[in-house]
Amino acid sequence: MSEESKTSKAQQKAVNKYVKNNYDRINVTFPKGKKEKLKEHAKKQGESVNAFIIRSVDETIKRDNTKE
Repeated sequence: MSEESKTSKAQQKAVNKYVKNNYDRINVTFPKGKKEKLKEHAKKQGESVNAFIIRSVDETIKRDNTKE
């Protein structure tokens, strides 16, 4: 790894602080094998697994709210 691509402890501390202040963390568990399916699908959509999950949740909430 080159020197330019290494993250200093101060940089990592700053990133961790930013994430803590701006994001909520949710631990989700899936049955064995589902993770690979999620990764494959997200890749086909051109997004990360995290982005795919967020989009899926947002779309489901929107759909469910239109049923009411």
